[in-house]
Amino acid sequence: MMHFVSMKSGFPGLCVGVRSTMSSVAVLTQESFAEHRSGLVPQQIKVATLNSEEESDPPTYKDAFPPLPEKAACLESAQEPAGAWGNKIRPIKASVITQVFHVPLEERKYKDMNQFGEGEQAKICLEIMQRTGAHLELSLAKDQGLSIMVSGKLDAVMKARKDIVARLQTQASATVAIPKEHHRFVIGKNGEKLQDLELKTATKIQIPRPDDPSNQIKITGTKEGIEKARHEVLLISAEQDKRAVERLEVEKAFHPFIAGPYNRLVGEIMQETGTRINIPPPSVNRTEIVFTGEKEQLAQAVARIKKIYEEKKKKTTTIAVEVKKSQHKYVIGPKGNSLQEILERTGVSVEIPPSDSISETVILRGEPEKLGQALTEVYAKANSFTVSSVAAPSWLHRFIIGKKGQNLAKITQQMPKVHIEFTEGEDKITLEGPTEDVSVAQEQIEGMVKDLINRMDYVEINIDHKFHRHLIGKSGANINRIKDQYKVSVRIPPDSEKSNLIRIEGDPQGVQQAKRELLELASRMENERTKDLIIEQRFHRTIIGQKGERIREIRDKFPEVIINFPDPAQKSDIVQLRGPKNEVEKCTKYMQKMVADLVENSYSISVPIFKQFHKNIIGKGGANIKKIREESNTKIDLPAENSNSETIVITGKRANCEAARSRILSIQKDLANIAEVEVSIPAKLHNSLIGTKGRLIRSIMEECGGVHIHFPVEGSGSDTVVIRGPSSDVEKAKKQLLHLAEEKACGVRLTERDWFLQQTKSFTVDIRAKPEYHKFLIGKGGGKIRKVRDSTGARVIFPAAEDKDQDLITIIGKEDAVREAQKELEALIQNLDNVVEDSMLVDPKHHRHFVIRRGQVLREIAEEYGGVMVSFPRSGTQSDKVTLKGAKDCVEAAKKRIQEIIEDLEAQVTLECAIPQKFHRSVMGPKGSRIQQITRDFNVQIKFPDREENPVHSVEPVVQENGDEAGEGREAKDSDPGSPRRCDIIIISGRKEKCEAAKEALEALVPVTIEVEVPFDLHRYVIGQKGSGIRKMMDEFEVNIHVPAPELQSDIIAITGLAANLDRAKAGLLERVKELQAEQEDRALRSFKLSVTVDPKYHPKIIGRKGAVITQIRLEHDVNIQFPDKDDGNQPQDQITITGYEKNTEAARDAILRIVGELEQMVSEDVPLDHRVHARIIGARGKAIRKIMDEFKVDIRFPQSGAPDPNCVTVTGLPENVEEAIDHILNLEEEYLADVVDSEVLQVYMKPPAHEEAKAPSRGFVVRDAPWTASSSEKAPDMSSSEEFPSFGAQVAPKTLPWGPKR
Repeated sequence: MMHFVSMKSGFPGLCVGVRSTMSSVAVLTQESFAEHRSGLVPQQIKVATLNSEEESDPPTYKDAFPPLPEKAACLESAQEPAGAWGNKIRPIKASVITQVFHVPLEERKYKDMNQFGEGEQAKICLEIMQRTGAHLELSLAKDQGLSIMVSGKLDAVMKARKDIVARLQTQASATVAIPKEHHRFVIGKNGEKLQDLELKTATKIQIPRPDDPSNQIKITGTKEGIEKARHEVLLISAEQDKRAVERLEVEKAFHPFIAGPYNRLVGEIMQETGTRINIPPPSVNRTEIVFTGEKEQLAQAVARIKKIYEEKKKKTTTIAVEVKKSQHKYVIGPKGNSLQEILERTGVSVEIPPSDSISETVILRGEPEKLGQALTEVYAKANSFTVSSVAAPSWLHRFIIGKKGQNLAKITQQMPKVHIEFTEGEDKITLEGPTEDVSVAQEQIEGMVKDLINRMDYVEINIDHKFHRHLIGKSGANINRIKDQYKVSVRIPPDSEKSNLIRIEGDPQGVQQAKRELLELASRMENERTKDLIIEQRFHRTIIGQKGERIREIRDKFPEVIINFPDPAQKSDIVQLRGPKNEVEKCTKYMQKMVADLVENSYSISVPIFKQFHKNIIGKGGANIKKIREESNTKIDLPAENSNSETIVITGKRANCEAARSRILSIQKDLANIAEVEVSIPAKLHNSLIGTKGRLIRSIMEECGGVHIHFPVEGSGSDTVVIRGPSSDVEKAKKQLLHLAEEKACGVRLTERDWFLQQTKSFTVDIRAKPEYHKFLIGKGGGKIRKVRDSTGARVIFPAAEDKDQDLITIIGKEDAVREAQKELEALIQNLDNVVEDSMLVDPKHHRHFVIRRGQVLREIAEEYGGVMVSFPRSGTQSDKVTLKGAKDCVEAAKKRIQEIIEDLEAQVTLECAIPQKFHRSVMGPKGSRIQQITRDFNVQIKFPDREENPVHSVEPVVQENGDEAGEGREAKDSDPGSPRRCDIIIISGRKEKCEAAKEALEALVPVTIEVEVPFDLHRYVIGQKGSGIRKMMDEFEVNIHVPAPELQSDIIAITGLAANLDRAKAGLLERVKELQAEQEDRALRSFKLSVTVDPKYHPKIIGRKGAVITQIRLEHDVNIQFPDKDDGNQPQDQITITGYEKNTEAARDAILRIVGELEQMVSEDVPLDHRVHARIIGARGKAIRKIMDEFKVDIRFPQSGAPDPNCVTVTGLPENVEEAIDHILNLEEEYLADVVDSEVLQVYMKPPAHEEAKAPSRGFVVRDAPWTASSSEKAPDMSSSEEFPSFGAQVAPKTLPWGPKR
């Protein structure tokens, strides 16, 4: 039997208790309820209200313990009617029915004991109740099975029951084979029979489709449901079967004899006769047994079963015995195994009443000589378990259970069959299990209870519930500290209860200390104030900081102030501060200053930088951008590498942002021939020049080579427009901008009379063209569209990538010019819309060039020439015909481009460039960037040779074959020491002139080595810590620097790199050498040492708390101060050594001597201070005493535990400070002592001494005329006699809503 600690459920609508579990389904109607009441004896109906009244005399023994009634009397009284009213009133049949059924532990879908009454199981029950309208009650039996009571209208109950079985019970499945022609009878008309069968058995029945040859019907559901459904399906099939079908009526009570133990007997008959025998399961209230099979064999089977039935009917008899309802499950056993076991051993059938019945009568049926043995086994199984209880106050239950049930686990592991039950609010623990195990477990639990009562105490205090969350602290910080510090348990009611009662449990001393601290905290909170601070929500996350670091600093600075931020979802700007008035005001000022700094630091500026220079601004490994960020103290965000944006965003203080912007622009200016021009254009024209969504100004920037045109911020009043870019493009953009501004200005100055003239100056027309035509209309490098603008004077604006309408082209200018440009463009677009198909001849040897890399060349042609489609013949065919399809102009242009590519391919040559293999990686550059640049610039192909693993020439002798010398021919050529090795030759393909230019560019990339003389003693400083110094120089100058090994003692450092970079690298290295030599001289000056003699008793004061004082002196004077080692006996203990610049060491010495002078003036005084107030003066974690010491500039020492005088406190400092501090401490003592005295007096009244309670012992339970008293003539009963005490076991009272620890 499994053990568990029952827990009380707090889930609404779920009733947790203990129910017996035998019958799976029982229907309780109004009639059966009337019958149930009529069967009760008068004594059971009588309401015992007299027991609640106090009587002056104790009851007699017979009153207190009434004797059991005789059997005959019981039977007679049971037959008496309940009353005359029972016969007169005709019961009304209710429309509401109740069904109860049981889900065994092994079939439960949700077996987690921790979540009974909550979690997924409870949600499912609520959903079913809402959907069906039925009422559900769940109860958990001691065997961990689940009893479910469903109430409601019949239809609702049936639906709810089906849902429950499907969702709460594990679903098994089985198949039953019946002839295919019988399937339609199982389905019934319109599927009604199948639906009814599914509803009745709470299963899902799947019948194969007519076109499926299978005759297997699948049934899914609970084991019990499957059994019923299978039985019904086989009955239907048997009725339709052409073979003989016979039904035999056999009383239900004799079915177990026919089936035999574990269904063995009926199995044997079926196997021997080949007849199918269907005995209805115990849960189905049918008596007929159905036989199906061949007539002769069927007759044999029927005859054998009739014989068994008749024989058992004659030979068997019955006896009825009373067994406590709670013990029925022990008689049944797991899955009914005990009943089958009794039937197998004795041949006796045991009939148990259904679980929803109140009857305790168990009927044994069998041969008379076997009934005694069977009865003994029934009693043995019923009495195999016992129930006991241990008195334990309910508040101790969780300590007995232990953390995560650890204490109980020790008992239950030793005695797994013992079930321990705790009930909330009851001062007892119930144990159930085998008698011997229960007695051992009871003894252990009683020992635990006794021990806990001796060393545990509890107290309840009243604190307004509005302070509870402050007592708990953030994430339970405060309450957890109190629990850990005082080793107590503090139970604070949830906010929903609105209760003020806080309960503290644990060690008596710890309970009192925790109570005192909680009351102090509460009284302090009553004197606190709350202030709302308005801070924009966008700053909340910044103030809190990453992982709460910044807010933690603020809370440490103002520990008495509670800071609450609103939930981000509320979108609130109110931050609440709570604490002492002065501290709240200080915290408010501090946070307001912080917010002001944040506002100042949130200034943002955008800087457009040409995309190709972004990598230079970032620098190698982000060095440049990191340096700018650190030096300007700003946040700089660059666009993603794959983004088209050129804008860099700088955020921080305004002055810092401007400085960072200047530095970034200067980098761009240094890298390229970037000119910057300022143009003065009236501010009122700026919007019209920018155009709708910036389209007009964007068209000018694109047309002029991508220059940047920066307009001042709207509302600034500035007329200055900045143009930045290559010099020639800037001049071009300036002319266009001024010309456009002049046109716009004309329109602004016109009067109403000249309105028509204004229209001629500024006119706009929109035309549409497919986006794939745009590139063709613009032309290569913007040539075509520039031609239109030059001939007409109108400006044509194409849509940007982010514009929604990609078909729209806008033409701006004078009306005549716009009309003319419109006409030209529309003609071009019309030509593009006329699709033609043309062809050209291309030698097959060139086909591969066009189609390799997934047709990249063809994609580029299509993109550039209005989406023209170029089709090459399939590979393998020898055709040279290439088809082009698209707009006529596009096709012609594409043909021309293909012809140019073919001419380039035919004019291609191959050049060899010999560069030693060791330089190949350097020539390629990072990720092959240098080679990619050369191939783009010169339109050539470059192929590097495969890497040779062992480049060193072999010195082995040449082998001769067939009398020929190996040195002849090609081999001789390869072995020529003057010729370049194959692994050094780089092959360049392309036009001859381009290949030669590319070869020169490659040779220029071959690194050169120079030598620089650097003193050997400086080498390690040049290298830097873990090579950081030399790595920085190599990254900065893009060279490789080789420092000789230390054992060589060489002064020569080799620099290898591109010739252009070597001079800069050499200059940088020599500059670093000068810096290091200057640092060497400075180190010599910094090595000056000075010793000062100071009495060792002053050393701790000079060092200060956590080294604060000495650290300040070190930082202020830039020196190193060394104190003597206490463990070194040879070292003078009064010598302090100061190292640094001579001037600084003297200043540090003077500072130390000043401190010594002050210390020599200090005095120490002992103050008698009541030890009961020490804790309050010190405060939580010493915060209060530190505040006093800082305020009066003194040192205060409290006596340690066990000191001779626990009241003696020492104050050290300057005389006037010591006096003031002592006065302050004595005032605090007087104030706190009054509270301590009041608390002690109150405690005396609240908790009377233990010896006074013991003066009036309880009389206990007293009765008169007991058998053991001398006055009684009756003989005392024999407790060992089974006749005197005919008990089957102790009654277990059902416990509603059990609770216990979550495990």
